[in-house]
Amino acid sequence: MSTPSTTSTVEGPSVQVAAGPPTDRRRPRSSPRLPRRLPRRLSKDTVSLLGIGVFAFFMLVVAPAVLSDFRLNNLGKYACWAMVAVGIGLAWGRGGMLVMGQGVYFALGAYAMAMHLTLETAGPDAIPVFMILYDPLAPLPGFWEPFRSGTFTLLAIVIAPVLLAGTLGYAIFKRRVKGAYFAILSQALAVALAYLIGGTIKLTGGDTGLSDFKYFFGYTLSDPVNKRMIYSITAGLLVLCLLVVWQLYRSRFGELLVATRDAEERVRFLGHDPANIKLVAYVTAAVMASIGGALFVPIAGIISPKEIGAAASIFMIAGAAFGGRATLFGPVLGALLLGFGRSSLSERWENGWIYALALMFVVVTLLAPEGVASVPRRVVERLRSWRGTPGHTAAKEARP
Repeated sequence: MSTPSTTSTVEGPSVQVAAGPPTDRRRPRSSPRLPRRLPRRLSKDTVSLLGIGVFAFFMLVVAPAVLSDFRLNNLGKYACWAMVAVGIGLAWGRGGMLVMGQGVYFALGAYAMAMHLTLETAGPDAIPVFMILYDPLAPLPGFWEPFRSGTFTLLAIVIAPVLLAGTLGYAIFKRRVKGAYFAILSQALAVALAYLIGGTIKLTGGDTGLSDFKYFFGYTLSDPVNKRMIYSITAGLLVLCLLVVWQLYRSRFGELLVATRDAEERVRFLGHDPANIKLVAYVTAAVMASIGGALFVPIAGIISPKEIGAAASIFMIAGAAFGGRATLFGPVLGALLLGFGRSSLSERWENGWIYALALMFVVVTLLAPEGVASVPRRVVERLRSWRGTPGHTAAKEARP
């Protein structure tokens, strides 16, 4: 009897495979080449830093190579005014403080340096010649004696404006004095100091001033090589002032300074003291003015109340306004241009150069209210707006 064989069959779920497209065995086409990535745009801070480098190359390398000793000496004087203008740009352009009395701090540095050079010219333990003329038996005033030391003189050039500006600024800003009142007060100080120096002829030389310097920290001022050395020091310190201001502009302090200028009460509401912010900018501007005044003395060979009074202070602030007070290079450019215009026009038009400068200042103010430094930016904006006009765009698209 045959037993039927049992066969177990396991049936799994049927898998349905979808038929795909026929395989293309041909060589695939090469993918289109992606456009090369454009280089990243340089930041504004980097462009400004490169601009400082170019300016340093011009002042320290190009100018000494192409200018005569006389013209280079004049450029050194303009650089001293430019230092003051850099500080004005910080205090006024970014801080909103119309500092019309920078002649005070210019005088601190200038007369400190002039007293040292006068005593160095007179010799050890000697009395300056102008004092002997007025009173041959009078001793050297006590406040003159420390300036025989070069170290004390250099420290006084920096510390004296810090103390004076810090004291005045603290008293003024803590009482929330600003605007026109601050401008009038600052200029009144410059006028008062000029009259004070002019009236103390036996102590400071009076309106005649201090001059006839022969030595500069042991170097003979009549040597052209030493004059070029002093110019290089001046140009280098001007570049250093630009670097300091560049760093302040890009820092948190620079943002707070602009915010204080535009919305002081809002800054106070956020927990910051606007008086302290203004004080730092004001003291920094004072130190720059003092350094500029100190270097002006060996370059110009004279310092008098005429260089520090109301007219001189207005000339200093006019340079910042002419170039563009709120920009980095504007104050420097304006001070250099006004200084060059003053020298070149006075050589040809002795009594009328001031009117030509005033006319130029008015024209620039009307055509470019933000200063000469804003002209390239305004031209670029005009070109961009012209390229974006409908007529220009349609004509560009209609081209083959």
